[in-house]
Amino acid sequence: MRALIFPGQGSQTVGMARDLAAAFPQAKAVLDAVDDALGQGLSRLMFEGPAEDLTLTTNAQPALMAASLAVLRVLESEAGLDLERDVACVAGHSLGEYAALAAAGSLTIADAAKLLRLRGAAMQEAVAPGAGAMAALIGTDLETARSLAEEAGGGAVCDVANDNGGGQVVLSGDRSAVERAIGLATGRGIKRAVLLNVSAPFHCRLMAPAAEAMARALATVPLQAPRVTLYANVTAAPVAEPEAIRKALVEQVTGTVRWRESVAAMAAAGVDRFHELGAGKVLTGLVKRIAPQATATAIGTPSDVAAFAL
Repeated sequence: MRALIFPGQGSQTVGMARDLAAAFPQAKAVLDAVDDALGQGLSRLMFEGPAEDLTLTTNAQPALMAASLAVLRVLESEAGLDLERDVACVAGHSLGEYAALAAAGSLTIADAAKLLRLRGAAMQEAVAPGAGAMAALIGTDLETARSLAEEAGGGAVCDVANDNGGGQVVLSGDRSAVERAIGLATGRGIKRAVLLNVSAPFHCRLMAPAAEAMARALATVPLQAPRVTLYANVTAAPVAEPEAIRKALVEQVTGTVRWRESVAAMAAAGVDRFHELGAGKVLTGLVKRIAPQATATAIGTPSDVAAFAL
């Protein structure tokens, strides 16, 4: 059984989807649709940079979705991929969940792009610059990380943002609390704790204003039931009803991305092939550590498409 997975923020790079769009009109059509939806030459920014503009949350989020859907459309046209016939389930990491929903037919590509533009802006504006922080804990488990976050929090916010698997858990919250957690980490047997270079503390309670903004936006956007099973970040379980999808997307803004559990659940359901569509190979590496019995491949370039086989 095959799963398609879609990367989140941090995977963006200047040049993403450029060769794909040059080689395949189906990929260019996706990027053109996103450009039109946003009223911006986002594809040019993806192709040429500058990197600091592409990395801005408001640009990176729709750009990563566009790159992922461009790959999917090429696989459908060039490799004969039929989503309902050939794919058991889809999932995306954080913003990648919007790409997964667009892939599964729940959202149009244009609506996904507009929602991600708004999501990026709302997340950036929720916390004053420098007031929040995120830290990656390497060589730990979820329960240890939760305990550390609780101890470090005190009266401030320190939440588990991502349970990525492979011993990696990310904390997010007030800068003082996250820095306190880093200082306490070695005493908890955690191999390493690293402050992340991010523009805001994503996936924590400080993002409540962004969650409210997304609730308002999602209430106005048509959503369809996905054509294949979709695993939600906040539940690590399938979600199908449009209202349940809306609820999951709102909760995702402040909630933990349960990636380790999601991959484990897909593997337990029989998935033995994971394909990461779009930019980078971050999820491919995580899958190999979470479900070593499965194969994982990243598909983002014309040569990757050529190597893909049903």
